[in-house]
Amino acid sequence: MIRAVYPGSFDPCTNGHIYIAERSAALFDEVVFAILHNPQKVPTFTIQEREAMAREALSHLPNVKILSFEGLLVDFMRKQQSKIILRGLRALSDFEYEFQLAQMNRQLASEIETLFIATDARYSYLSSRSIKEVFRFGGSVQKLVPPGVYRRLREKFPLPEEDFTEFL
Repeated sequence: MIRAVYPGSFDPCTNGHIYIAERSAALFDEVVFAILHNPQKVPTFTIQEREAMAREALSHLPNVKILSFEGLLVDFMRKQQSKIILRGLRALSDFEYEFQLAQMNRQLASEIETLFIATDARYSYLSSRSIKEVFRFGGSVQKLVPPGVYRRLREKFPLPEEDFTEFL
């Protein structure tokens, strides 16, 4: 069985992340959607919330498993008995950063390979950060994230109702 790991913070996952997971699920026997807990960052959503959103969004893919991890990715890879890291690329600007990570991981664990999957052009501008920022300022992100993510964004950041009393 070939198991690949798709790591990220996924805070929250976007339709671009789901697209990469779907493509990966078609290529590998099992894909671990690995949600990073980084104690040096303050995420918008807890690990539990991110896991729940991912489970809901990826429930149509029976060979995708949702797990979280902390620490070095290569250590997690060894625990998962996987030698394939999957990374999504949106644009050329992603490649330099991802290439550096791949080289560091290769230095730490030469048996582990990093494979890059280019996203669909319609998702090339999406990032978790931009989704949260646009949403917080009242922009529409409903078509850019899975329904469960949109629902949780609305719960976490309720938008104020417009006040029309001045017109009455």
